Amino acid sequence: MADSLILEVADLEVDVLTGIYSEETGKPQPLRITVTARMKPAHRYEPDTHLSASKNYMDLKFAATEALPEGVHFKLIEAVAEHICDTLFVQDQRVEAVTVKIVKLAIAEADEKIGMTLTRERR
Repeated sequence: MADSLILEVADLEVDVLTGIYSEETGKPQPLRITVTARMKPAHRYEPDTHLSASKNYMDLKFAATEALPEGVHFKLIEAVAEHICDTLFVQDQRVEAVTVKIVKLAIAEADEKIGMTLTRERR
């Protein structure tokens, strides 16, 4: 099996315009988003290895927050995940795969976690 490097930003709470029901449209819903990106790692990571040998974790956070277009309503949270994947693939050619897990916080009734996980490989 080949070596891989998995970067992760977990449990970001982001308000996103999403949903298909009338009570969901027109107002942002809170989502909990976790993003992982798989990259081929450097040969070795020494104590003085420069950041360019990896990827800045803040790029993952940016893709799940500020990179989401303001004012755009995503009918499905799957489309939100797709946008995050696309953003990371465009940002860095070294990203081999992205996994986005989204939990819709507003529809939970008893602390259950209702949502989806999308994994995309670079094509």
